[in-house]
Amino acid sequence: MADSKREIERKYESADSGLPDLTGVAGVAAVVDKGVAHLDATYYDTGDERLAASSVTLRRRTGGSDAGWHLKFPIAPDVRDEIHAPLSDTLPDDLAALVRSRVRDSELLPLVRLRSDRDVRHLLDADGRLLAEVSVDTVHAERLTGRGGEAQWSEVEVELADGADPALLDKVEKRLRKAGVRPSASSSKLARALADTVPGKRRKTAPAREPVTAADHVLAYVRTQRDAIVELDPAVRRDAEDSVHSMRVATRRLRSTFKSFGKILDRTVTDPVGDELKWLAGELGLDRDREVLTDRLISALDEVPEDLIRGPVTQRLHSWSSAEHRGARGRLLGVLDSRRYLTLLDTLDALIADPPLLKAAGKAPREPIAKAVRKDFRKVSGLIQRAAELEPGTDRDVALHEARKKTKRTRYAAEAAGPVLGKRAKTMVKSMKSLQNLLGEHQDSVMARQSLRELSAVAHAAGESAFTYGLLHEREEQRAVRVEAELPGFWDGIKDGATDL
Repeated sequence: MADSKREIERKYESADSGLPDLTGVAGVAAVVDKGVAHLDATYYDTGDERLAASSVTLRRRTGGSDAGWHLKFPIAPDVRDEIHAPLSDTLPDDLAALVRSRVRDSELLPLVRLRSDRDVRHLLDADGRLLAEVSVDTVHAERLTGRGGEAQWSEVEVELADGADPALLDKVEKRLRKAGVRPSASSSKLARALADTVPGKRRKTAPAREPVTAADHVLAYVRTQRDAIVELDPAVRRDAEDSVHSMRVATRRLRSTFKSFGKILDRTVTDPVGDELKWLAGELGLDRDREVLTDRLISALDEVPEDLIRGPVTQRLHSWSSAEHRGARGRLLGVLDSRRYLTLLDTLDALIADPPLLKAAGKAPREPIAKAVRKDFRKVSGLIQRAAELEPGTDRDVALHEARKKTKRTRYAAEAAGPVLGKRAKTMVKSMKSLQNLLGEHQDSVMARQSLRELSAVAHAAGESAFTYGLLHEREEQRAVRVEAELPGFWDGIKDGATDL
């Protein structure tokens, strides 16, 4: 069974003089020598080094106190999430799943072997609590692919202890710099090994070309959303907070972009991809929608006086939510392991590598991109007007829901237009987000009332009072009425601000 931790560490080029005295660092009362550990790690990657390209590392290591499999994802400078699984001959299934969005059908191969002698010291405070672990590593790297190649170096690694103040790293670094120790030019041992084990060659990342054409800008936005889906996949599998919602938004942004910029990217090619993105967003939304709806209903119930709560309403809401969550969670993990999902990722890669460009794609970006945003905005305007002409009821609810979906699409188009249209696009994004929230409140009320009717029927069949469900239903209906009353004035303000796009 894998477990995880947040790793905060910094690496330095090792000075010949070794470590300076760190007992003078503020807050450090003692430096304890923990001896030398002998570590032997084999790093795995695809033949085209997809994990390394994403700064993800996967290794099997023996020696030291944490022998086993380690998978590390970058979170921020100096910060990574490390997932650890017990030592075994083959990669554990749960770790294999966490790299599947990047690896897909490719084989994971032993790429580099690193053997290190690690001289470890613990920095303790006055109460004997561990603040950080400092090590001097003498590393021998051996490339296991191609012609091979070897390299050797020494480095200093400072890893913050769990719960310790990150400011300690700055204090330790200040002392190291005074002693002539400098930050490492490589982000990890693997990055340095990959650079140093190919004789006469340094791994270089080609600088990104500045967007010039309309297609350049649209594809930059597409690429960002594709990357978000791939990078969020492990977090969704681990059920990290907000990961499902974020991944769903990325799929929606992609699908909306293909629709909005159909004069730049050929929709005969992108529409089938959009259909698959719609499928994925729907699967992601099963659990997310339940979560939002449950929070709404429980919050609404908290506002009901206790003497008006008849029957086990709270318990029924929680058990309904838990049952829905268990089913949706298992289904979603199956989706992420499915051939259909992996094929979608491959299709997105292929589309970005060889985009289906139309005539407008090669034009200067301002006019074709602004035109697409204006077109989406006009669709929102038409739907708002249509909803205003309808009587309250199902038809108006449906019209407002359609307006909300087109509002999201306009918002995402304006996001993609940001680098081209600047402040005007930002204003549009802000306006559409506000409108989306207002219309979302209305749609949430529609969905809440539907669920309350279903829960009421179940409660009645069980011989329980349905009174409280009816009360909540009435309150939800009034919330929708307030949104509908607020909408005309709200929309007039948005229209006035969008005339100069």
